[in-house]
Amino acid sequence: MNIAVILAGGTGQRLDNNLPKQFYILGNKMVIEHSIEIFQNHPDIDEIAVVSNSMYIKDIKEICSKNGYFKVRKMLAGGAERYQSSLTAINAYNDPDANILIHDAVRPLVNTRIISDCIEKLKHYNAVNVGVTPSDTVLQVSDSDIITGMPFRNTLRNGQSPQGFKLGIIKKAYEMALKDPDFKTTDDCSVVFNYLPGEQIYVVKGESYNMKLTFREDLYSLEKWLKSER
Repeated sequence: MNIAVILAGGTGQRLDNNLPKQFYILGNKMVIEHSIEIFQNHPDIDEIAVVSNSMYIKDIKEICSKNGYFKVRKMLAGGAERYQSSLTAINAYNDPDANILIHDAVRPLVNTRIISDCIEKLKHYNAVNVGVTPSDTVLQVSDSDIITGMPFRNTLRNGQSPQGFKLGIIKKAYEMALKDPDFKTTDDCSVVFNYLPGEQIYVVKGESYNMKLTFREDLYSLEKWLKSER
């Protein structure tokens, strides 16, 4: 079973908008509509769960009903931190062999190829990430902003989403992480990397346009990519 989890818990504060950024209009659809629709239309996705701030669950239900997103079977209230929202969805399922793909709602231009590659690689690995080679030279610096290293770009990737896991593996990683009083994380793959170091995490080739809507200027870039795609 292939389950897509759409994390839509943002509040849009960095865009100075009254609505969270997942509700911003991109082209002729909301950002979250783009994100749900690509998984809805993917033939290998069996079910979708959307995790949202509780204030907006009703709005997302209306969006799914209007668009006929019948694969959306669960609407879940997220937590204050991203990992808490991920955990809400992870704990909503029980089959340890199920594939779970966790995707940021504000990456609206993920494509079918990336999703298919994640599902394919989960036949051979228990965890996968998506990444692209940085376009700029990456500088490693000291606390005093002195260059201490310049790693080769071909060994680096900028992480994207979805991030995919066997459900049993990501549950096990979080069980161990939550016992750590110093636990901190920004994404789900880092939990597997830090707490299940024996697990190999395969990196699927991403795309430049699979970018995250974070700041206002990102909207212009996404609009350009969307028009180019059309």
